[in-house]
Amino acid sequence: MLPIMFNALYFRTFISLVETGSFTQTARLLDMTQPGVSQHVRKLEDYFSLPLLVRMGKRFELTEAGRQVYDYALRLFSEHEQFRHSLEQDLLEGGECRIASIEVLGVLLYPFALGFMKNHPRLRLHLRFADNQEAIQEVLNRKVDLALVSEMQRHSDLKYVEYLQEPLIVVVPAEYQGNNLQELLGLGFINHQQGQQQAGELLKANFPEEYRGSRQLIQRSYVNRVHLALDAVARGLGFSVVPRSVWEASTWQQQIREWRLPIETCWPIYQVSLKEKKLPERYLQLLDDYLSWRQGTDIR
Repeated sequence: MLPIMFNALYFRTFISLVETGSFTQTARLLDMTQPGVSQHVRKLEDYFSLPLLVRMGKRFELTEAGRQVYDYALRLFSEHEQFRHSLEQDLLEGGECRIASIEVLGVLLYPFALGFMKNHPRLRLHLRFADNQEAIQEVLNRKVDLALVSEMQRHSDLKYVEYLQEPLIVVVPAEYQGNNLQELLGLGFINHQQGQQQAGELLKANFPEEYRGSRQLIQRSYVNRVHLALDAVARGLGFSVVPRSVWEASTWQQQIREWRLPIETCWPIYQVSLKEKKLPERYLQLLDDYLSWRQGTDIR
C-alpha cells in the first residue's frame, strides 16, 4: 500500500469547509464537487489516522483533532505567504505591492497603478480602500506594507512621511453661473465622509469674512463614498468640495466643472509604514512615478 502523501490542497479545502460550515458552499467556492470535498477531508483523516469531523446529516462538528488541524492549516498558509513575501522583498520588477489607501487618493492611484503593472508584468497589486483608521490598522496588523492616509495617528511602531498635497476644489453643475458665496451656498451642499471639513478649509480661506462655519452648508445629500458625491452634483442637486484627484478620476466631467477660487487649499496625504520595515524598491518606484505624473513632470 502506497503511503498517504501530504497535499496542501486538502488543508485549503478543510479551511474553507470549517469557515463556511457547508460542503455545498465549499464545493461552490472552490469550484469542486461535493464528493471531491468529502474526499479531501477523508484524505486528511487518513493522513492523521484520526476523525476530524462528527457528521450529523448535512451538518458537522469538529472533533478535537479537527480543531487542531484547522489551527495548523491556518498557520501553514500564513507562514507560507510570509515566506513567499519575504523572498520578493527586494525585487523591483516583480513581487506584490500591498497598499491600503483612502478613497480620495486611491480612485486615481489605482488606474495609474494598472498602467504601471503593464510595464512590470511580474508585479502584483493588492489595493484596499479604507478610511484613515482602518488603513493604519492594516499596517499594524501587517496585512499591508503601506498605507496612504490624510491624518496622522501617533503610534510608536509607525513611520509617517508626507507624500503629497492634494488640492481641494469646489465642483458645481456644468451650467452653474453663480459668482459669489451666497449663490453657491444656495445650491445646497452634497456632503461626503470628509466633506464638511474640506469645505470648511477651502471656503474659509477664500471667504474669511463671509463664511462662518458648517451651519451655512445646507445639506442636500450625504454619501460616504466621495466619488459618488459627484453623481449628485452632475444631476444639478448641489455643489461639493473634493480633492482634485476625485474630479480627475470621475466619469461626470462633462456634467460638472470646477468653480475656481483664487486661494488654493490642499489636503495632505501621508505614507505610513512600520518603522522596523524598509519598503521594497517597487513601492518607491510606483509612488515616485505617480507623484511625477500628478505634478506633470517626466516619469523616469
